[in-house]
Amino acid sequence: MSGLRFVDVCAGAGGLSLGLEQAGFEPVLLLDKKPVACETLRTNRPGWQVLEMDLLDFSPSRHQEVYDVDLLSAGLPRVKSSATVARSDSDAELRLLEATVYLAHAVQPRILVIENVPELVDASAFEPIRDFIRKELDHLGYRLRWFVLNAADFGVPQNRRQGLLVALKRRHFDAFHPPRRTVAEHLSVGQALRRSMATRGWRDADRWAAQALDVAPTLVGGSDRRGGADLGLKGTKKAWARMGVDGGTVADDVPGPDFVWDPGQGRDGMVRITTEQAAILQGFPTDWTFAGKKTARYRQIGHASPPPVGRALGLAIRAALTASEPPVDGYTPAS
Repeated sequence: MSGLRFVDVCAGAGGLSLGLEQAGFEPVLLLDKKPVACETLRTNRPGWQVLEMDLLDFSPSRHQEVYDVDLLSAGLPRVKSSATVARSDSDAELRLLEATVYLAHAVQPRILVIENVPELVDASAFEPIRDFIRKELDHLGYRLRWFVLNAADFGVPQNRRQGLLVALKRRHFDAFHPPRRTVAEHLSVGQALRRSMATRGWRDADRWAAQALDVAPTLVGGSDRRGGADLGLKGTKKAWARMGVDGGTVADDVPGPDFVWDPGQGRDGMVRITTEQAAILQGFPTDWTFAGKKTARYRQIGHASPPPVGRALGLAIRAALTASEPPVDGYTPAS
C-alpha cells in the first residue's frame, strides 16, 4: 500500500509527524499555534504544508485536502488528572482534546490517533473523558483501542510512558495490533550521549558514560509561563544526579577538556546536557534542528513525541490498513 496521507494537529516540533513519515505516511497538513514550532517544521521539511493556527480556530472547510486522509493524529498538551468533561472553559487542554474529536467528525479519517498522558488510558479520574470520546466516535463507525507505550522499548534512551488512543473504522479494527517493543535491551544515557560528550575533548567522557547506565527519566518541557529550561521536578533531578548530571539547567555546550567531573562536589561537579543531547534522548535524528533560543528549543524537545515511537505506531497502522483492504483483481495488496 502506498500513498497513505495524514493530518497532524498540535504538531509541535514534529516528532510524531517525523515518525509517521518514516513509516511511509505523507503529511497533508501540519497545524500548530506556536510560531517557533512552525519555524522548526518548515526548517526541517520545507515541502510540508505547515499552518500556524490554534486548533480551536481551525475550519476544515477552508482546507479541503484534509477530507481525504487516512489518518488524523494529535500529540495533544497533557490533560490534567482533575479534568472532566463538565469543566470550565479555562481548561485549555481538554478543549483541544474535544476539538480533535470534533475534527474527526468532519474529516472522517480511517484512523484517529491521540497521544497523551498514560493515565488517560485507564485511570478512573479520566473515565468521563473516555466516555465522551467513545460516545462521540461510536456512531461514526469507530472502535477504540487504548494502550500505553514506553519509548524506552523502541530504542529511545528515556523512560517515557505515553497513553495512546487509536480509533479505527470498524473494518480495520480487528487487523490492528499495538506495536511491540523493537529492542531487547534499553539504551542507556551513557551509551546514547558518550560520543557527543567527547566532542570537545572532555577526558572523563568514557568514565562518565560507564556509570550512566540507566535510561533518562521523562524529559518535561514545562510551561511557557515559567522560567528557564531544566530537566524536571525534584524527583527527576535526583534521578539525574545519580548519573552525575545536573538536572537544574541545560548547558550551552558539552564539557571542554578541562572540566573536572566530581559529583561529590555538588552541582558544580556534575555534567550538564545540551538541547542537542536532549533531542538525542527523545530519539530525534541529529540533523533535525530546532528554532528559537535555548529555552524555546528545550521546551519543543521536552513536549515532543519521540519519532521512533511514532514510526512503530505508523507501521502498525499501515499493517492494519493493508490487511483489511479488500483484494483488487484477485490480488491482496502487499504490505
